[in-house]
Amino acid sequence: MLSLKQKVQKIFDLADIRVNGNRPWDIKVHNDNFYSRVLSGGSLALGESYMDCWWDCEDLDEFFYNVLKADLQSKVMGMKYLIPTLIKAKILNLQKKSRAFHVGQHHYDIGNELYKYMLDKRLVYTCGYWRSGAKNLDKAQEAKLDLVCRKIGLKPGMKILDIGCGWGSFLKYAAQKYKIKGIGVTVSREQVKLGKELCKGLDVEIRLQDYRDINEKEKFDRIISLGMFEHIGLKNYRVFMKVVHKNLKNNGLFLLHTIGSNRSIVKIDPWIDKYIFPGGIIPYAKHISKSTKGLFTLKDWHNFGLDYDKTLMAWYSNFKKNWKKIKKSKESYDERFYRMWAYYLLISAGSFRAKRNQLWQIVFSKKGTDIVYKSIR
Repeated sequence: MLSLKQKVQKIFDLADIRVNGNRPWDIKVHNDNFYSRVLSGGSLALGESYMDCWWDCEDLDEFFYNVLKADLQSKVMGMKYLIPTLIKAKILNLQKKSRAFHVGQHHYDIGNELYKYMLDKRLVYTCGYWRSGAKNLDKAQEAKLDLVCRKIGLKPGMKILDIGCGWGSFLKYAAQKYKIKGIGVTVSREQVKLGKELCKGLDVEIRLQDYRDINEKEKFDRIISLGMFEHIGLKNYRVFMKVVHKNLKNNGLFLLHTIGSNRSIVKIDPWIDKYIFPGGIIPYAKHISKSTKGLFTLKDWHNFGLDYDKTLMAWYSNFKKNWKKIKKSKESYDERFYRMWAYYLLISAGSFRAKRNQLWQIVFSKKGTDIVYKSIR
């Protein structure tokens, strides 16, 4: 009969990972209770035991690349966590309006200093565009912002809506370079506070507002949403698209920038759901297309998922390099937080490296319009 350690090793063998091995992606176990904990608790227990210092790995991103490439998640996921998650996702609307500000409070309101030290100088918390030839994070994010501006054909005087605007990085860039007028909505109080400071003197308004509360009488030449659709939830895709449709002028364009999944899923990883993005879900192409039926015409679908791997590794590098400064900014930033945040960034990098997730930029026009669109890269 196999011991618990042997059972875990047998699973890791499928991903070429050795327990207490010497390669950078092998794991070092410090607590023998790790084996029973992971076998019974799956991916949630794997993450929590890392936060508790029960195991370490020199290159955590490579560990997750191997794990996800081999699809170990489906083999390690404990059923007692999987079944309740599936039931909740199927029955409940975890992203309903009454919960709209929950993710803002849980993730985006944990401290602007963390993001200042981790992100680029513009505070862009979405995938950079490295294939533009960018040599660093600042240039990759500037290239991404400019790519979006060119894709939607910005012109001076246009009125732009940014749904999930973060700290206003896109609107600030577009207002400075293209002289547009912008309104951004976010569910994060901290983002509104800093975003207003950063966009001071520009024709940009940053609002604390759920997308479902945008007045349908407000009409926009262009609407964008960069890295927010992952918080919408499958049950709300159609509602979101109707909001965009009502607020977009007939000759306007809508650009959706979102992480995308290779398969249809109704649940998020339990560890990510508990500690990072509560209620999040990675969209599937078919579900996006279905939600736009009768409302929009697809103009362009651009995939550059591998650029997110580089972006996440750049964020991790900044986070690690500036940890002492970050730690001083808030009492709750302790060693456990450090391990949690590093785990989040590196499991995410590994998922894009393994091509489990993609990054899509999708351009739509209203159905029935005669807009001639030329794809831009």
